[in-house]
Amino acid sequence: MKLYYSPGACSLAPHILLHETGLPHERIRVELASGRCEDGRNITEINPFGYVPVLELDDGRVLHEAPAIQVYLADRKPEAQLAPPPGRLARVELHQWLNFVASELHRPLGLLFNPGLPGEAREFLLRLAGARLSVLAPQLAQRSWLLEGGYSVADPYLYTILRWTPAVDFELGRWPVYASYMARVEARPAVKAALEAEGLGPFAAAGDAP
Repeated sequence: MKLYYSPGACSLAPHILLHETGLPHERIRVELASGRCEDGRNITEINPFGYVPVLELDDGRVLHEAPAIQVYLADRKPEAQLAPPPGRLARVELHQWLNFVASELHRPLGLLFNPGLPGEAREFLLRLAGARLSVLAPQLAQRSWLLEGGYSVADPYLYTILRWTPAVDFELGRWPVYASYMARVEARPAVKAALEAEGLGPFAAAGDAP
């Protein structure tokens, strides 16, 4: 498998999962501004939408969108217990959290990287993300991970998106629970390995790009 990624982008989440599962893979770095890939291709040749992550399978088929790739990787290595089995209510809850992170956090925080974003739109997106995180914070104060059953593919996704907050001037520190959550995620060896491979520091020094 080949993971097309850009350091600190949402591709960090499936990158972490590749280390969690131990599945053999090759990393292909993508320059987001130009779309140029390390292997000489342009990202639009692999993903017509022109963004990462992209997972190219050994048979040439291509997957994109971080949540879908993460579930695929978890199902490739069920013994790692990174996703509840299909047919269980916990599996539905997993998709619930993945969709929440994608639509309510990834989208608004990612849009804040646009330097041409009007001030009113910026304030709206900051309020939106803040409102969602205010609701989520008490839940994470009661348990260690998004899923009640333990660490899952939803956690590296939330971790990756929250890493962007310093770069968009979003004050995450108003909810102390997120500092401890980020530290728990970063304590995992697979997360450390992915960060090192992408040349990234811990969350305190983060300021990644979408």
